[in-house]
Amino acid sequence: MALGKIRNIKGLTLPPTVTEDAAVQEQQNHPSSEMEKLNSPFSIENQLKQISLTDSQRKRMQQWFIEKQKIGELNGEELEKICELGFGNGGVVMKVRHKPSGIIMARKLIHLEVKPSTRNQIIKELKVLHCCNSPYIVGFYGAFYADGEISICMEYMDGLSLDIVLKKAGRFPEQILGKISIAVLNGLQYLKEKLNILHRGNGFFTTLMLLMCTFEMYAWFGLDVKPSNILVNSQGEIKLCDFGVSGQLINSMANSFVGTRSYMAPERLTGSHYSIQSDIWSFGLSLVELAIGKYPIPVPDFKDLLRIFNKPTDEMYLVDDSKLLAGRARGSGQSASISMQSPKTMAIFELLDYIVNEPPPILPRGLMSDEFTDFVEKCLRKNPQERANVKTLLIHPFIEKSKMEIFDFAGWVREMIRKKLPEEMQ
Repeated sequence: MALGKIRNIKGLTLPPTVTEDAAVQEQQNHPSSEMEKLNSPFSIENQLKQISLTDSQRKRMQQWFIEKQKIGELNGEELEKICELGFGNGGVVMKVRHKPSGIIMARKLIHLEVKPSTRNQIIKELKVLHCCNSPYIVGFYGAFYADGEISICMEYMDGLSLDIVLKKAGRFPEQILGKISIAVLNGLQYLKEKLNILHRGNGFFTTLMLLMCTFEMYAWFGLDVKPSNILVNSQGEIKLCDFGVSGQLINSMANSFVGTRSYMAPERLTGSHYSIQSDIWSFGLSLVELAIGKYPIPVPDFKDLLRIFNKPTDEMYLVDDSKLLAGRARGSGQSASISMQSPKTMAIFELLDYIVNEPPPILPRGLMSDEFTDFVEKCLRKNPQERANVKTLLIHPFIEKSKMEIFDFAGWVREMIRKKLPEEMQ
């Protein structure tokens, strides 16, 4: 069935496009000299002091700033294409080399047919990305417009995104999920506490963007946490990317965006009030996907799980007791369970309806540790007020255990880099 003919029986709606607000306008009035001050060696050192960093993280970030200062203003003539990395929402992402400095970066090109005043506004809005400094956020080199395209140049992560890594790995071991969880939660905490970034109703389009950051202004844009927006590199770093900053760019791309909202929290889909708790849902859903190797909505096939984990039936049982199952299923008219049949492919509004009205995915015990299973369950509570927050999750037994585990994550990433994708092996 064509997407345009799908019946929206439940009356679910997609949020309207973004309009500029006072916060954005205030950022636009920030003069370029102020941006330069924020990126001066003195300011950068002060910013790093405000972040809890290990010695290795501090050293890598200082090196990043040194490299970035070599670049200056970017333009297309100085960028040499090496290869295509993939297609993002609204554009292509390429691996490029900055010829004057030799620095390798990722360049996202977004084709836009807009009037000059709009494109200038987009570039102006994107420039606030320069002041985002965290070991858990992908670095930003700059943005410019040329030949009908906006170019957003960012730090190149040679391990690429977790959705690509998942294709190579099949599924992620729990030790890997622990390291990822620590990084993502720290990234979310940074965005919330240091930059005060919260969601607004433009989540459907925020995957077009990168990092929103300023230490002096408040911003109200969104972040979509999902495997494709979590990047890794061979140094063992794990970083978040793709969050909204330019209302003009989001509006300009609105009509051309095609995709699903499959990682959105229920409250985002119904238009209810939401906050960073919505990111926790998205993160929990992503963890289940990485753990079992497939997107978990609709409910995974029980036989598939047995095959994936090579477990006999008697070693698996649902995490929830009957009372909790009933609570999670409340309002859906159904009991939470794991399907014994293969899940069907859902049309967009069927999927939205399922996320809003059906129980969340359940990890059976016996597949993963009790700590991880409980961690995911706390992330995937339908009621955002009952859902765990970042601070609570950072002291959860699963995170505490993961912090203590010695694991060569960088070595694992390098192994995944060397491994070919299934389609490359044909």
